[in-house]
Amino acid sequence: MVKHQPLQVYEKQVFVSFVTGIYGCRWKRYQRSQDESSRWECTWFVILCSSFLLLLFWAYFWLMARNDFNDFNWLVYNRSGEWRDETIPILASTTVGFSYITFLLILALFHISLGQQLNLYWVHKIGVLATLLTTISGVIFVDDLWGDEWDILLVSLQYTAPFLHLGALVTVTAISWLVAGYVVLNIMLGIVMVLFIYIVVLLGLCLAPLTFTCPCIMDRHSLKPRPSIIGRRGAPMLAPENTAVSFNRALQHGASSLEADVTISVDGVPFLMRDHTLRRTTDVTKVFPARQYEDASFFNWTEIRSLNAGQWFLESDPYWTVASLTVKERSRIGNQTVCSLVEMLRLAARANSSVLLNIHKPPPEHPRYRSWFMDTLRAVQKAGIPLKRVTWTPDTDRGRVRGLHQTTSEKLSVEAISADLYFPSPREYLANNVSVTVYPVNEPWLYSILWCSGVPSVSSDAPHVLRKVPYPIWLMSQSAYNFIWMTSDLVSLAIVIGVFFFQKWRMSGMQNYNPEHIMLSAVARRSSRDVNIMKEKLIFSELNNGLSSTEELSLYPENGYVRYSHGGLSR
Repeated sequence: MVKHQPLQVYEKQVFVSFVTGIYGCRWKRYQRSQDESSRWECTWFVILCSSFLLLLFWAYFWLMARNDFNDFNWLVYNRSGEWRDETIPILASTTVGFSYITFLLILALFHISLGQQLNLYWVHKIGVLATLLTTISGVIFVDDLWGDEWDILLVSLQYTAPFLHLGALVTVTAISWLVAGYVVLNIMLGIVMVLFIYIVVLLGLCLAPLTFTCPCIMDRHSLKPRPSIIGRRGAPMLAPENTAVSFNRALQHGASSLEADVTISVDGVPFLMRDHTLRRTTDVTKVFPARQYEDASFFNWTEIRSLNAGQWFLESDPYWTVASLTVKERSRIGNQTVCSLVEMLRLAARANSSVLLNIHKPPPEHPRYRSWFMDTLRAVQKAGIPLKRVTWTPDTDRGRVRGLHQTTSEKLSVEAISADLYFPSPREYLANNVSVTVYPVNEPWLYSILWCSGVPSVSSDAPHVLRKVPYPIWLMSQSAYNFIWMTSDLVSLAIVIGVFFFQKWRMSGMQNYNPEHIMLSAVARRSSRDVNIMKEKLIFSELNNGLSSTEELSLYPENGYVRYSHGGLSR
């Protein structure tokens, strides 16, 4: 007869139940295990980490691309023909996906720290896979539609690299607690590889600043004058683009120049319009519904002037700024018409401002195809603005341009403007006495880094925002940054070494033992209902003077399970 101590009462482990329940839907104690995770589950952990890193990159990209959101929507409009703010669903899905994946990753790290077996629930596996595939599809779509925007990442890293370095160093240092505990408890080849990878990553982060090129790490006395601001289509965040009220608002907020898009009407009147059609920025669908898809240049000036060019701004709110406008401003905006080139140039002349014209040449079948140059030049002369204050693109007809500046919107080499060679930074253009204007610049961080780089002017949709940047957001001497860099590296290394020693000391006095890990092997391999019911773990212990309980345990090896009884045991 075998007797045993009564079944031990387990303490409720609420935190462990929460972690394993949310991550793997293992709410019961007997469903948990401290066995090594299977290769399949380890593979899913790798997929989870990969999804997190991809979403981190994706979220960072959209955070930096906020500077160009309107350009993205404009490109989508040109492809689809319908104006919608496509950034809202992208930002919403990215936020939800990133939060979800981050939460699962935190739970997985808790599993590792608690010694629990990784077992991701199948619903989460579907969610992780769907999030990963959606993000990959988004990356492919952006690369196809907006491939040039990837350059913003390289530009932003020149500004954020010191801060990203410190953040990554803090994160890797914090993870040392998990890595140290994992390595101390498990000494095998795979664990050695984990330790090796961790050390390589940590040392790589410590030396990462050697690869940084940050324009704002410089001597304050070397800072160039503040870049002048060109109102790109006026101030399109505060009023409809390419309208008189938009240019007025730009000048009121300190813009030194105005930039506009010029189209030639069928009767030879240059007017301001960015798009090829009038659908997005006028009410042409109501006034001329049969001609809404027709090229804007095939309308005469009387027809164009009859269109409303402001109501669309109030309805679509392209920059999310309409709510900040007063009732009087909204009323004025709602009555705007299409602006002519002469009207804009006269406004610039009164403000003693210069202008930059992006001229859209008419198509070959247009009646003014051969006279667009003279039509534009006559408008400039009629406005009475000095020619030396007018710059235009395209960079053609140099022989006929007298007294006007010409420029190119392409980033070309100094040696030959037709060569397709690119300079990596504005500083190389400036070193060759080439004037540089960067566009669009709508965010203070981008304006700051261009200021540190010595760029003389920027073209912006938000002159009212850049006006509030009287000095680069941050500027640091090389010696100050070197001190911060070295100090943070030394502190990080000291903390990591201390954590490893502490974990080794803490684990050396502990027995690798967990009551919930003990189970009957005969029960563990069966899946019947009776076996599942009896998966509760038992703890046996010896008493000093034999067994102190009369409670008995009946063993039925042939049935593969155990049960309690209060009587004797017959075999």
